[in-house]
Amino acid sequence: MKHDITLDTSVGIVQTQYYTFAEPPDEMVLASGKKLGPITLAYETYGTLNESKSNAILILHALSGSAHAAGYHTEADAYSGWWDHYIGPGKAFDTSKYFVICSNVIGGCSGSTGPSSVNPHTGKEYALDFPIVTIQDMVNAQRHLLDYLGIEKLLAVAGGSMGGMQALQWSISYPDRVQSVIAIATAASLSAQGIAFHEVGRQAIMRDPNWNNGNYYHATSPSNGLSLARMIGHITYLSEKLMHEKFGRRLQQADIFKFQFDLEFEVESYLHHKGNDFVQRFDANSYLYITKAIDYFDLKNDFGGDLANAFVNVNSDYLIISFSSDWLYPTSQSREIVRALRMNSKNVVFTEIQSDKGHDTFLLPNEQLEHNIANFLKREFEKVHKK
Repeated sequence: MKHDITLDTSVGIVQTQYYTFAEPPDEMVLASGKKLGPITLAYETYGTLNESKSNAILILHALSGSAHAAGYHTEADAYSGWWDHYIGPGKAFDTSKYFVICSNVIGGCSGSTGPSSVNPHTGKEYALDFPIVTIQDMVNAQRHLLDYLGIEKLLAVAGGSMGGMQALQWSISYPDRVQSVIAIATAASLSAQGIAFHEVGRQAIMRDPNWNNGNYYHATSPSNGLSLARMIGHITYLSEKLMHEKFGRRLQQADIFKFQFDLEFEVESYLHHKGNDFVQRFDANSYLYITKAIDYFDLKNDFGGDLANAFVNVNSDYLIISFSSDWLYPTSQSREIVRALRMNSKNVVFTEIQSDKGHDTFLLPNEQLEHNIANFLKREFEKVHKK
C-alpha cells in the first residue's frame, strides 16, 4: 500500500459540486417532526458511472469529515482528501472500476446546509434555529442526492465511526437500494462513555463566552471552546499504547521541569496543535449538532429494543471491521452487530484488525484494512454482474 499521496497517486484534481432540493413548500420532514428546506448537499465524485449504473459506492464521513474524501482541489493544496489512502486508481475503492460518491452531511459546515447556513426565512445564519438532525435525517438527505444522480441501487455504502452508523442506517432505511455495507469502527449505538465525552466537548463550546448562545457568526468565534472540545475528542481517537510510543513523558525543550504552567510535555503541545488546527476548518455549532446526532443514534429504538429486529428486512451483504485498540468503538460493539445479522441469517464477514493506533486506524494507511475492503468489493461487484 502506498503511503505517500501525490497528484500522480491520487484521483488528481477534483471539484466539489452542490445539489439543492426540498424547496418550500416541499421541505424535508426530519425525525423530530420539524421541516428543513431548501437543503444543499456538497458532494464529490471520483471515477466513472458505468452504463448500467451498477458500480456506485457512497462513502460516508465521520464527525469532522467533509465531501472531500480524495484528490486535491488545486495543485497547491498541502493535503489530499481525508480517505485518499483508500480511494483512487488501484486502491481499495478503485476508481478505475467504481464510481465513488461522498457528500457532506446536513448539519455540517463544509458546503452542506447546517447551522452556519443562511436561514431563508430570516436572511441570517440559522445558528440554534437550525433543527436537531439525526443519522437517519442525514441518510434521507443522501437518498435525495442519489435520486438526482439517477442511481437506483448502490454497490456499497461505506464509512467508519459515524460514517459506519450511516452505512448501517442506509441498509435499514433503504434495503432495496444497497447491495452491500462496509461498516468500520462503529456501533449500533454510542456507549454512555462516548456520550459523556461528547457532552464535555459541547460544554466546552457552550461555556466559551464568545459562543453567545450560538450567535457568533459576525463576531469573535468560540475558538477556545471548540479547540478544547477537539482536544478532548482527539484523546478518545488514540490508544494508550500509541500515545505512550508517540509521546511518552517526553518534554519539548528541556530535560527538567520549569515549575510553570507552560506547555512542557510533547503530548500537551500535540493536543493544542490539533485543537488550534481544528478551529480553522470547523464550525462550533456544527460540532454541537453532529455530536448530538451521534448520541441519538440507536438502531434498537424503532425495533422494540431488539437489535436483531432492526435487521429483519435488510437485503445487503455486510463487512464489519473493528480494531483491537479502539476503546471508543470497541470490538464488542461490532460483534453485537454481527450477532444481530447472523440471527437473521444475513451474509456478514467480520474482521478484527490488530492495531495499536486506536479508533483513528480507519483513517490511516493499513494494508489489512485495504485488503479486506478490496476483496469484499470485488466479490460484491462480481455477484452483481453475474445476475
